[in-house]
Amino acid sequence: MITGGSSGIGAAMAKALLEQGARVALCARGGTRLTTTVRHFASSGFDVLPIEMDVRDADEVERGVTRVYEHFGELDVLVNNAGIGMRTVNPRFFEEPLPFWKVPVEGFRAVIATNLTGYYLVARAVTPRMVARGSGKIIMISINHETMVRQGFVPYGPSRAASEALADIMAKDLDGTGVTVNTLLPGGITMTGMIPEDSPEELRAAALPPEIMGPPIVFLASDASHGINGERIVATDFDSWRTAKQVARGLTAP
Repeated sequence: MITGGSSGIGAAMAKALLEQGARVALCARGGTRLTTTVRHFASSGFDVLPIEMDVRDADEVERGVTRVYEHFGELDVLVNNAGIGMRTVNPRFFEEPLPFWKVPVEGFRAVIATNLTGYYLVARAVTPRMVARGSGKIIMISINHETMVRQGFVPYGPSRAASEALADIMAKDLDGTGVTVNTLLPGGITMTGMIPEDSPEELRAAALPPEIMGPPIVFLASDASHGINGERIVATDFDSWRTAKQVARGLTAP
């Protein structure tokens, strides 16, 4: 189950998992983007279920999660990815960053409600079912620490910093239950709809492709990540992180 799965990083992670044989529920607010993405995957023979769901609404989240369980029977992996960025509060946030006191209050609340409360609500809905089963993986998508504290990045930066704190606490709360929680981030600015079309060309040229999230999300969703809990994994460093983890677990020679 991937929230924010209709485009960008969410769609790239879905594609990587589908190509490995996973059945995927794609969750997003209703619209042509979700329909188009699901139709594209289905045309390739992939098993994908569209879920129209606003992660800010607890009732919609519960209905969406229930629909996933009704359709698939079980849920092995939740990828908390849905989010909105700085464009929603300041369309020119790169060229003309706003100081925090000039950020519209409603814009601040909308970002926090989506990027933090949304993560909480979806995790809250699936966790009791996973705990009862004794297994499950929750993956929380995040951003670089530098972005969290970047000038002009209120409220996006704080929303993701808070979601990482949430992930850390969730991992501790779930320790020993068979359910794990890990954080995954690209490792740099990523080419998604959060980047304005008129952003500097040098920034767009340096941006990471969303597909960089493919290998680590496949690993975290697989049996190979069994028992790994409370980790913060950067996609650009995934290979070196995985090698170090294998050495630490005695699975390979240093």
